[in-house]
Amino acid sequence: MLCSERLIFGFVSDFEFLMIRMSHHKAYKRLITFLQKDAIPHALLFTGIEGVGKRTAAMAFAMACNCSQLSVVSKQRDEDTDSYSLTTDKCNCRSCKKIRSGNHPDITLIEPSGVFIRIGQIREVCHTLGMKPYEARTRVVIIANAHTMNAEAGNALLKVLEEPPDRTVLILTATQTSDLLPTIVSRCQLMRFDPVPREELRTLLIEKQNLGSEDAMVIATLANGSYSRAISMSRSNWINQRNWLIHELEAIAGNGLKPFPGVRVFAFAERLLKSKDILPDLLEVMKTWLRDVILCRLALEAGQGIDPEKVINRDLTNSIQHASRQITVASLLSKIKAIQTAQKSLRSNANLRLTLEVLAMKLAE
Repeated sequence: MLCSERLIFGFVSDFEFLMIRMSHHKAYKRLITFLQKDAIPHALLFTGIEGVGKRTAAMAFAMACNCSQLSVVSKQRDEDTDSYSLTTDKCNCRSCKKIRSGNHPDITLIEPSGVFIRIGQIREVCHTLGMKPYEARTRVVIIANAHTMNAEAGNALLKVLEEPPDRTVLILTATQTSDLLPTIVSRCQLMRFDPVPREELRTLLIEKQNLGSEDAMVIATLANGSYSRAISMSRSNWINQRNWLIHELEAIAGNGLKPFPGVRVFAFAERLLKSKDILPDLLEVMKTWLRDVILCRLALEAGQGIDPEKVINRDLTNSIQHASRQITVASLLSKIKAIQTAQKSLRSNANLRLTLEVLAMKLAE
C-alpha cells in the first residue's frame, strides 16, 4: 500500500515538514518504502546532530504504522527525479489523534532521566513488551537520545533487540553511532539525518518565519544545520543577543597584551550566567566568531583577501577584521580551547558560575 508523504508527517508544522521533505528525502523515502512493502524493520536507528528532525520523523512514522486512512498515491518518475505524487490531507483517524496528543497506550517515548537513560526505564519497557499491544497494529517504542544510556541500560536493551517481539518497532535516536554499543548498532537499520544545508534553512526562515534575508542568513549559518535551533533563534531576540555577545567578546578577547579590567570580565561571566537557558548556543557563537577572526588573520598574514562565503558572522565583517589585527592565531586558538573546556565541564555538571568565571578570565588573557 502506498501512503501519503504529508500523512506520514501530518502532525508536524509546515516548517518541519518542508525541512524533512527538502533535506531528508532519502530518509523519509525509505520509511515510505517500508510501509509500501509491509516490511517494517524491528529496530531503526536515526542518527544526526541535535535538531535535524530525528524525533519528529520517529513520531510521524509511528503514526503512519498505525494510521487507518493511509492514502493511495501514484509514483511518478522523470529524467531528474524519482518522486511521489502526494496529497496534503492531514489525517484525523482515531490512532493518529491519540499519537498526536500523546495518549496512545502502545506508543512509548523514552527520554533521559536527568543526564542518562537508566536501566529502570529500559526494564519498564521490557516489561511492557512482554505483553500484547492494547490496540495498535504496530507498537512503537522510541528511545530518544539513546546514546545517553548507561552500560546497564544498553545491555538490557540488547536482549530485546536480540529477540524482538512481534508487531513491535523500536526506534532509537542518537547523535552518532560511535556513542552506542556496537552490538546495538548492528541490530538496527541505520538511517542518517544530515544537517540541513544553510541555503535551505535560510529559505525556510524567510518563507515560514518571515525573517529578512540578512537575519535569515545569519541565523541559518549560526544554527549549524539544526532546524530546531534555527526556529528557536528566529522566535527570540537572538540577533540582538548575538550582537551584544560579540561586542563584549571583542572588547575582552581583543584587548591585546593590555590587562583588562576585572570588573568587566566578571560582569561578562554574570551575564552569561543569567542566560543559562541559551548558554550552549552562546558558547557556540563565540567559537564561530573566533574562527572567523582566525580565517581573517591568516588571510591578512598571507596578504590575501578572505572569502566571504567562508565567514559565518558575515554581517560583522568590520568587527572580525579589527580583531584580526589585534589577536594572534595562537591566542585565538587558546581562547577556543578555553570555550571547549567550559563546554566539557558543563556537560559534566560542574559548578556553572565557577566555570563561566574561569572562562571569562581565559578569554581576557
